[in-house]
Amino acid sequence: MVGAVPAGPEPGADHRRTGDVFGPDFVLGAATAAYQIEGAADADGRSRSIWDTYSHTPGRIANGDTGDVAADHYHRLGQDLDLMASLNLDAYRFSISWPRIQADGTGPGNPRGVDFYSRLVDGLLERGIAPVATLYHWDLPQALEDTGGWPNRDVAARFAEYAALMADALGDRVPTWTTLNEPWAAAYLGYASGVMAPGRANGAEALAAVHHLNLAHGLAATVLRERTAPSTTISVTLNLHAARDGGPGGPEAVERVDAIANGAFLGPMLRGAYPERLLADTAHLTDWSFVRDGDAALIHVPIDVLGVNYYSTVTVRSWDGRGERVAADGHKPSAASPWVGSDEVVEFLPQPGPTTAMGWNIAPEALEQVLVNLAEAFPALPLMVTESGAAFTDVVTPDGAVHDDARRDYLHRHLVACARARERGADVRGYFVWSLLDNFEWAHGYDKRFGIVHVDYETQRRTPKDSALWFAALARDRVLGAPGPGLRSRS
Repeated sequence: MVGAVPAGPEPGADHRRTGDVFGPDFVLGAATAAYQIEGAADADGRSRSIWDTYSHTPGRIANGDTGDVAADHYHRLGQDLDLMASLNLDAYRFSISWPRIQADGTGPGNPRGVDFYSRLVDGLLERGIAPVATLYHWDLPQALEDTGGWPNRDVAARFAEYAALMADALGDRVPTWTTLNEPWAAAYLGYASGVMAPGRANGAEALAAVHHLNLAHGLAATVLRERTAPSTTISVTLNLHAARDGGPGGPEAVERVDAIANGAFLGPMLRGAYPERLLADTAHLTDWSFVRDGDAALIHVPIDVLGVNYYSTVTVRSWDGRGERVAADGHKPSAASPWVGSDEVVEFLPQPGPTTAMGWNIAPEALEQVLVNLAEAFPALPLMVTESGAAFTDVVTPDGAVHDDARRDYLHRHLVACARARERGADVRGYFVWSLLDNFEWAHGYDKRFGIVHVDYETQRRTPKDSALWFAALARDRVLGAPGPGLRSRS
């Protein structure tokens, strides 16, 4: 579905080049997620999500952190909107907190919750910033988890009802909708390895969650198409894994990873069927009887753009069963594996640097190849890089600045990768930095900072880092300049 990516830079590739022009049709934006920035966990009728429960469970999150306050975006909406405008963003990708809209995941919408997102959308439009709304970024209402969560088919039906509420409330003003963000993480990290909410570890349940997330996408996309204007863009965002051959047995391992990580979603969403390889590799865990007649048609509905989240690669080989299996896949270690069906036959090898503060390797050439591979596999489908960014250790200097040269270089290299992919025929429509603000970084709590804007969590003071000023200049001038030190003036 995506296939292998090269083990290093393509010969002649220059991922620090300058002068690439991103015309007005190329979207330069920033992204966030509700639970990571909003805070206001108990405000205005919001109920608990699985992430509230998970983060309040001792031992789950670094330092015992929770998203109760986060970046307090809920109470600082006007300030953050002005901040976005100062950075010349074309678009802002945000997610809607499902439990802020429906406390129990069912029933009528909560007017106070809907009002918050209505004010957000209106504020973006007033500032000339296009809203990109994501319906699901992992914060399932706890009440629905109590009924079985994503392994329960009924949750997909509830998601479609929630999509209808939001389409009716905001559909006249939101030009782009995303159904799901990274269903791979929601299913496999949440239900197989347990390193994300809800923290369950059952491979068969994870595969049922995969299918019901796919079904939720199809049902919601259909609802959005029916209840919004014909010009509305409908999308889904996937974190497609870029797998490298770490031989021996590398090609076989790449095929397995490609099937479970990429084909499990690209197959039903864009081709109308799960890969035979995936079904075979997981047959010892489930007979896939949760897939019902007619589901393929419900999932395989037209979308207008495919969102691609990209951070790093994995390097894999077949495991011979001797010694301890190497599992350096970039995710939090766990007694259980997210690689359902392949956890006892595939090894994930450590990769050479440079790396980010997350320990993830920096490989922009792999992003380029993923985009090209997708364009070749689905030539009529536009692509959008909906998350790309890096965590580094940031320091606020005595004069109040944050000189994050490494992040600027990272963003520069990955934007060059987008330009190179476009030159090779990929219809890449835009790039969203992850993230606008430092935030609650899931199991890492507040230890890892991805934002181009620094947040002092004690005072909630926002400070644009040098990367933000550099990105603002790019969004203004549309020409990719040098990533190095020197560009510090506000646009």
